[in-house]
Amino acid sequence: MISLIIRRFFQLLLLLLGISFLVFMSMHFAPGDPATIIGGPNATSSDLEAIREELGLDRPVLVQYFDYLGGILQGDFGYSYQTGQAVTEAILTRFPTTVKLAASSTLVAIIIGVIAGIISARKQNSWIDVTSTTFALAGVSIPNFWLGAMLILVFAVNLQLLPVGGLNAPFYTLEGLKELILPSITLGTASAALIARMTRSSMLEVVRSDYIRTAKAKGVRKRPLIWIHALKNAMIPVVTVIGINFGTLLGGTIITEQVFAINGVGRLMIDAIAARDFPIVQGTVLLVAAVFVVVNLIVDIIYALIDPRIGY
Repeated sequence: MISLIIRRFFQLLLLLLGISFLVFMSMHFAPGDPATIIGGPNATSSDLEAIREELGLDRPVLVQYFDYLGGILQGDFGYSYQTGQAVTEAILTRFPTTVKLAASSTLVAIIIGVIAGIISARKQNSWIDVTSTTFALAGVSIPNFWLGAMLILVFAVNLQLLPVGGLNAPFYTLEGLKELILPSITLGTASAALIARMTRSSMLEVVRSDYIRTAKAKGVRKRPLIWIHALKNAMIPVVTVIGINFGTLLGGTIITEQVFAINGVGRLMIDAIAARDFPIVQGTVLLVAAVFVVVNLIVDIIYALIDPRIGY
């Protein structure tokens, strides 16, 4: 396990190095000039040149990249072109909000997906199974922005039961929990559908195993047979889906944050892309990539806890 963690750590460094290069180059070769956006419509040519020189944009791109890389090694991710705020500070201010949204959405997805998958597997080919499969297909197919808008229209505007948006209150308060409900359902629906389908297929495979038939023959009751003997082994592929989906949700909160006016990392990235704020974009992408790799490492560790037969 220790050797696995060490290998993954070096893989993480190489992955982040490659991502930093791709993002840096794609941002610098994309249409648009940060100096023009910063200077505004009334900026003269000399003003734009002065801005480029101040930001270091007049130097060769590779020189800029290696300077940026050197700053990262020292813990300096640069400063925002728009606000002058340190990138680390700007991201860390909003990152807890995004993590809170991604974690609550994952929790919603796990609760709905695992329960629906187990029930579908137990009631295979029944109307419950057909209904669950239909809802799973709908959950994958419905776009987040449409679902979010509909939930706001029904529960916030018409029924006035929940707030429209924003995650400003602490999550452990009643108001904070109310603020989390709609965006969590919006973001977690597609993941719940995937988890439900994976849980169903995994459970159907496990319940046909020899050891389950043996347990049945010994007189083990159906409830402990499903929830104790079958579920643990069926959860191994499900844990993979949950781990990957958490990383995806963390990087995919952009649309949901826009719909619900949540000041998270996704919204920060969208604003930075529109303003050609290179340091902010690069910092947010590196952060999401690092979290994604760390989550996958945690999933590998959970594998060993669920099934001790797994070795690395």
